[in-house]
Amino acid sequence: MLPDAMPSPTSLYAPRGVWSDGACLVVADTGNHRVLIWHQVPTSDHAPADVVLGQEDFFSEGPNKGGQSKGLHLPTGVLIDAGRLVVADAWNHRILVWEEVPKSNNHPASYVIGQDDLASNEVNGGGQCSPTSLYWPFGIGLAGSRFWITDTGNRRALGWSQLPEPGEKPEIILGQPDGYSNEENRGGVCASSFRWVHDVAGDSDHLFFADAGNHRVLVWPGAIDSDEPAIAALGQKDLSSTYEWAYGPQSDAVLRFPYSVAVDEGHLAIADTANNRVMLYHELPQCTSAPADAVVGQDDFVAYGENRWKAVTADSMCWPYGISLSGNLLAVADSGNNRVILWSIDFPQSSPEAGRTFNSDLASPSPRALV
Repeated sequence: MLPDAMPSPTSLYAPRGVWSDGACLVVADTGNHRVLIWHQVPTSDHAPADVVLGQEDFFSEGPNKGGQSKGLHLPTGVLIDAGRLVVADAWNHRILVWEEVPKSNNHPASYVIGQDDLASNEVNGGGQCSPTSLYWPFGIGLAGSRFWITDTGNRRALGWSQLPEPGEKPEIILGQPDGYSNEENRGGVCASSFRWVHDVAGDSDHLFFADAGNHRVLVWPGAIDSDEPAIAALGQKDLSSTYEWAYGPQSDAVLRFPYSVAVDEGHLAIADTANNRVMLYHELPQCTSAPADAVVGQDDFVAYGENRWKAVTADSMCWPYGISLSGNLLAVADSGNNRVILWSIDFPQSSPEAGRTFNSDLASPSPRALV
């Protein structure tokens, strides 16, 4: 499905980030270098966005269009924290913060994290890796009592007890031995290393990091306050394996390039991107190679094809990158299909037999897509 030649209030191009609290919806329209905001979660297909950021209007596109201070370059992670909009402006190597969710188009951010000012956008601030610099920060997340940035290019995760102020050093760094190192997999794949850490989610007792390049999701207890090894790996047989089960039958315990994770009310969702599906866990797993309970986007745990190797349908997926889970609302940035899909997921009180497939919806017999 190709997007419109010109962006519009109803079109998306390779969206890689989505966030919702059940009341509003925020989408990183990555290919159009913009963020779209719906002040209310849409209840019908093709609903126009209310606000666009990163572009002068809904019909403009291009990286950093209209000036560095207001522009965006391949934004990814998005969220709202205590009324503040936060955007991972990945290829500008920065995190942007709006003190209030904008109600007007092209509103400038209030401040920036990872750069000296809103006019700067160099890798690691133009210098070497440091505790306050960023290199392709693809993900942001609130997990338990911490605000996290997945600093993908520096192969680490940075944590603060709250959304940081400009220049504030992180209280915890995972994935590297100090704030000045950024070696891939820390010199060797292990329980405390990352290759491409893309996203984070969790609660007060659990932390999940999507380590996409190692085809795994690493699990930590939520109360960690220093660099320490993960306790489990989802998608791999052990904490030192990075096997890619490519182009063949999959299973309920295999992941290929998992780019996003979401946690809410004791449930976990993983965007198993290269397998074109979302994996659902009814309870938060804490052991290595734990199987998923259900799958969205495929007919079973064995299938993995883009749009099920058929034409695009309302409930098929092609490279789902970003996901959000709020209560029973699952939002999926279905990047390869240039859309966001919304599902209503009825999680059982206890886990059903493994292999149940969810194809539920919000208001109709099929999921609702924003195209």
